[in-house]
Amino acid sequence: QVQLVESGGGLVQAGGSLRLSCAASERLFNYYAAGWFRQAPGKEREFVAAISWSGDHTYYVDSVKGRFTISRDNAKNSVYLQMNNLKPEDTAVYYCAADQKRLLPVTAGDYDYWGQGTHVTVSS
Repeated sequence: QVQLVESGGGLVQAGGSLRLSCAASERLFNYYAAGWFRQAPGKEREFVAAISWSGDHTYYVDSVKGRFTISRDNAKNSVYLQMNNLKPEDTAVYYCAADQKRLLPVTAGDYDYWGQGTHVTVSS
């Protein structure tokens, strides 16, 4: 059982940056694809970005392309989401997830493990 813990959320003004981190409890995480999702109040959970186990492949939702970067450091069992030029519509709880079967899963149902989430609030 892989446990995921997110950190790095907070309050930032529009145009600012945040870096989210996701730390895994097991080295097996290094062989899993990882992704970030977000859920705004009253909305469904939305895919944000995914990265393959090796880090060679990434995929983003159109609304964050050019602003967000997903990366991983397998030596630290961690995945990151660098968020630049943040907008008020990026406000949400951000979740880290891991999938042990697929290369770049984009559907929440594909993921096997989830963190508890970290809050990101972007003020205008």
